[in-house]
Amino acid sequence: MADTPIMKPWIEGIHAYVPGKSTSADGRKLVKLSANENPLGCSAEALAALAVDHAPAAYPDPDAAALRAALGRQHGIDPARIVCGTGSDELLNLAAQGFAGPGDEVLFSRYSFAVYDIAARRCGATPVEAPDADYGTDVDALLAAVTERTRVVFLANPNNPTGTCLPRDEVERLHAGLPGDVLLVVDQAYAEYLEPGEEDGGLDLAAHHANVLVTRTFSKIYGLAGERIGWATGAPGLVDVLNRIRGPFNVTASGQRAALAALADTNFLTRSREANREERKRFVHAIEALGNHGLRAVPSKANFVLVLFEGDLEAETALQAIAEAGYAVRHLPGQGLPQALRITIGTARQMDDITRVLRTLCGAGA
Repeated sequence: MADTPIMKPWIEGIHAYVPGKSTSADGRKLVKLSANENPLGCSAEALAALAVDHAPAAYPDPDAAALRAALGRQHGIDPARIVCGTGSDELLNLAAQGFAGPGDEVLFSRYSFAVYDIAARRCGATPVEAPDADYGTDVDALLAAVTERTRVVFLANPNNPTGTCLPRDEVERLHAGLPGDVLLVVDQAYAEYLEPGEEDGGLDLAAHHANVLVTRTFSKIYGLAGERIGWATGAPGLVDVLNRIRGPFNVTASGQRAALAALADTNFLTRSREANREERKRFVHAIEALGNHGLRAVPSKANFVLVLFEGDLEAETALQAIAEAGYAVRHLPGQGLPQALRITIGTARQMDDITRVLRTLCGAGA
């Protein structure tokens, strides 16, 4: 008999999620452009909603009823078809846990969100990566990878860490090609950064099909990452499964208040989207100007850009120089991207600083 608890073999295969760094190797505090946070912070109304003058003695509403009602009004969804979570991360894990297990497969595209692999292994399922198409999702490759063991397919759209985005017709084609007993999870963490008319149709699919779940978060454009608030919508049967296994008081009272206030402040949302659009455009243009030095920006619809280093300048060298200039960006060799840096779109000054570092490294002047 063993004298210590024995870890399940599928847990042993998990590599813990590594968050974006905010300090240098020598301990200096860096400006954090490594976690795709909103450089504008959050709505003033949301910030005010977080302020309390009493101890939070009571448990939060376990059903987040007011927040679900507000989400339902904004998106035209029956609140009964919405479930809230501790960020969308909890909901992604619950989707895998509720519909896959040992002997099953969880499918996603190469260069997708690192949590998908963890979510699969956490419930004993086998993670399966389909080939990408120039760092984007390849629908044909995903469909070709489906087997009789496939139970869940994760699609990040826009995708993290590459920023690519499938259009509506491709998302619909992916769904149409899946067996009805396979759950399609459309992870829309960055959907609010899309321009009007660029929506991928995931919410419509979730409204009309029993095997589509859409997840969203307040961590990105809403600037409430510290409060950990996410939500998902799908058919009643899907929502029921997630409600059965989620934490009973998983969204804090302050988080619910802040999310309600953030939803109401549509001006902040618009301002954040517009600022991101303009700074992303300027930064991509700057990277394109360094194309003859081997730098390339993967087309992004999110609030970050994946910069590829395909010439003499290596990503790790650029990472160190950017840190010396006071900034943290994301290097992802663990996700098969040693030749790339994911750089969050910050303020104009911050992006100008990053650009100057890269131009200097390339010998193109400051």
